[in-house]
Amino acid sequence: MLRFITLGFLSVSLLSAQELSNILQLTHGGENAEAYWSPDGKRLIFQSTRGEGKCDQEYIMNADGSDQHLVSTGKGRTTCGYFLPDGKHIVYASTHLAAPGCPPDADRSKGYVWAVYPGYDIFVAKDDGTDVKRLTTADGYDAEATVNWKTKKIIYTSMASGDLDLWTMDLDGAHKKQLTKSFGYDGGAVISRDGRKIAWRAGHPTTPETKQKYSDLLKENLTSPFKMELFVSDIDGSNVKQITDFGCASFAPAFTPDGKQILFSSNKHNCDGRKFELYLINVDGTGLRQVTNLDGFTSFPEFSPDGKKLVFVTDWKAAARYEFNVFTADWK
Repeated sequence: MLRFITLGFLSVSLLSAQELSNILQLTHGGENAEAYWSPDGKRLIFQSTRGEGKCDQEYIMNADGSDQHLVSTGKGRTTCGYFLPDGKHIVYASTHLAAPGCPPDADRSKGYVWAVYPGYDIFVAKDDGTDVKRLTTADGYDAEATVNWKTKKIIYTSMASGDLDLWTMDLDGAHKKQLTKSFGYDGGAVISRDGRKIAWRAGHPTTPETKQKYSDLLKENLTSPFKMELFVSDIDGSNVKQITDFGCASFAPAFTPDGKQILFSSNKHNCDGRKFELYLINVDGTGLRQVTNLDGFTSFPEFSPDGKKLVFVTDWKAAARYEFNVFTADWK
């Protein structure tokens, strides 16, 4: 059972690294995840399963948690919403063209696996949810998009090559370019603010057995997230460097505003456990240190445009199992 902790203990554990203060809970109830800032730092887009909804849709709220409202179609399943540089448009992945209902959950009889729904495509829309346009048309999974506001590039994961690889495209979907070609999963990528580097999570099987398992799962539109390491490369996919080697699940990298470090989530202290904390590491893989100690699931960090705040998701203070909420804090 999740062990709850008091606000007083939170102050000690979170602030021991002297990075976080003035913690504010923005959502209360449901499954909320992947909250990302608008360019002016006044709003957040996030995905949520709440109320009578049976699977994730995209919502926007003010940075103080007010005015939470639906901005996706309300059909299918969505993931990975992000603001475009003008602050007036958003991108997100959705299965609503494949079917109006929720796609089936992943078959957990095959272990802890993620579904990579072939019905996912990436869409752009106005920030009120109108004028929805499709950006990807390749067969199979297209999702996990984030945007670099300086270079106006979208980075995302696609099955267009027949494997789960990283691609970039323009804001209108033009000039698609494949960045990774290693066998295995590459995803959850972000671009540094200066547009020069990318960081992502990857699971590259190396033995005949693990390669066969990966291939078999992918044929069923599934993948296993248990062994994920973080990688960094130049923006064109060259000079790849693996920066973690924990043999666990590390994901959700976020470059610090200066591009010199990466904040990420990992269960490195218990590879088979559900406890994920935030860690900070230099882009060359040195200087690892733990930032949070919430004794549960904490992930999806992102720095505000001015670098003064952090948004993240955690099950701390959750009233029910599988409840995850969005929090912000001042970053020192």
